[in-house]
Amino acid sequence: MKYTAKDYARLIGTPGFSEALLKNHFTLYQGYVTNTNKLLDTLDRMLKDGMAANPEFAELKRRLGWEFNGMRLHEYYFDNSGAKAPLDRNGKLGKKLAECFGSIDAWEKDFRATGAMRGIGWTILYEDSIDGRLINFWINEHDVSHPAGCMPILVMDVFEHAFMLDYGLKRADYIEAFFAGIDWKVVEGRLK
Repeated sequence: MKYTAKDYARLIGTPGFSEALLKNHFTLYQGYVTNTNKLLDTLDRMLKDGMAANPEFAELKRRLGWEFNGMRLHEYYFDNSGAKAPLDRNGKLGKKLAECFGSIDAWEKDFRATGAMRGIGWTILYEDSIDGRLINFWINEHDVSHPAGCMPILVMDVFEHAFMLDYGLKRADYIEAFFAGIDWKVVEGRLK
């Protein structure tokens, strides 16, 4: 079964994001989908050919985490983007954010500060599947640092390709545009 890149053309016209930036970002995402499929096919073939002890198999198996997570994190990111309605502060998510962070404003301050940190990666609001706690994490690379047993609730891409074309080095302006377009219904729907 092959993975298929989702069509995110609905995001074209999102305020704060140029068509060129979005199309470049979609192309990058499509590359992750293509590479995930190629790696899975190659690994399956190598396993069938008795090459699992080969160092090439091991390296490709390690690379799979990068490509697969690059694909999936972009899907989370694009899925939680492109809306205009504000967060319902009295809804399930609003109440949970206030419970876990003391207030929605405190959560947002922490999330934005995490996204503004130097470096490349992702800022992700996770829900701990064991106790339901919400925690903001910095994820440096696609394939490392994901908290075990946690579900991504809100995903923000802070690799340069997500903002440099439109914002240059002004990451704070990108974060502002990201927040203006969060699809809070999608985010809330990810809660357990």
